[in-house]
Amino acid sequence: MNKTELITTVAQNAGLTKKDAERVLNAAFDAMTAALVAGEKVQVSGFGTFEVKEREARIGRNPHTKEAIEIPATKVPVFKASKALKDNVAK
Repeated sequence: MNKTELITTVAQNAGLTKKDAERVLNAAFDAMTAALVAGEKVQVSGFGTFEVKEREARIGRNPHTKEAIEIPATKVPVFKASKALKDNVAK
């Protein structure tokens, strides 16, 4: 499912127009992004938790030249599914 399909599904399920559903989804995604940028966790009951983890700097290898390269430290968003979501997917 892509974003357009998600908007269509939300609009149908919530009885909204596609434009209204798109505004709602964009506002939710923007709020979640802002919270993650600020270093906060975003917990959605029954769905899961989004948070930012830090990856340490490390040494990698260029597979073509076998030369060692330094991979800098970075922050990455991670998602952990809730038990309810895991149970629903497993059915």
